[in-house]
Amino acid sequence: MTGKLVLLRHGQSTWNQDNLFTGWTDVDLTDQGRNEARNAGIALRDAGYEFDIAFTSVLKRAIRTLWIVLDEMDMMWLPVDRNWVLNERHYGSLQGSNKAETVAKYGMQKVQSWRRGYEAEPPPLQADDPRHPRFDRRYSGIGVQNLPATESLATTLARVLPHWRNNIAPRLRNGEDVLVVAHGNSLRALVMELDHLDRDEILKLHIPTGVPLTYDLDANLKALDRRFLGDPEAVRAAQEAVAAQLQQGQQ
Repeated sequence: MTGKLVLLRHGQSTWNQDNLFTGWTDVDLTDQGRNEARNAGIALRDAGYEFDIAFTSVLKRAIRTLWIVLDEMDMMWLPVDRNWVLNERHYGSLQGSNKAETVAKYGMQKVQSWRRGYEAEPPPLQADDPRHPRFDRRYSGIGVQNLPATESLATTLARVLPHWRNNIAPRLRNGEDVLVVAHGNSLRALVMELDHLDRDEILKLHIPTGVPLTYDLDANLKALDRRFLGDPEAVRAAQEAVAAQLQQGQQ
């Protein structure tokens, strides 16, 4: 049998709380984010989930979320594959900018295209910008030509999918149950692949922080069932909060 798959966006981060474009900036969880991770672990444990391996990014908000989840499930021993290709989409020079203030500067249509569009890329970081990933030790083994200075959802998809096909999917086909803890846009890339969503459909998908998204898959890794694990009304409210981030401060 094909293994079960659970996707989990990290808990609320400090820059989620402050409504800032985060991207590859390595910020930590808020107290709320830690509670979200704890609740996700409890929900997975109570629903009877067990995993054979976990995959995550190299950003601490995802790693810490995974730690908390595994602690609640009493599975701290679980093998973990950390890989930069599961990082959040790189938001270029927007990283650190307030989303509402960016809307005021550039207009809602432009910022919405950067944030939710499929091919639009925010303005890139300059090569000498200290925020450029080439200055970060964790990426020292990766060729500079492979490190983004900005990304669209399309280019995020292009780096995530080979990891899915070469490393995650074979585990599922082997019958292993897999947990992926990552970020809003790297997970949207996986959902687009799993659910065969087109460009318009993926723009409408909002993945809330700290809510497990569970999949039952057939032998071809086609989704037989997909659902958020939690109270439907609470999940809907969390999705609406994600959708409303650009309007914060605009009232």
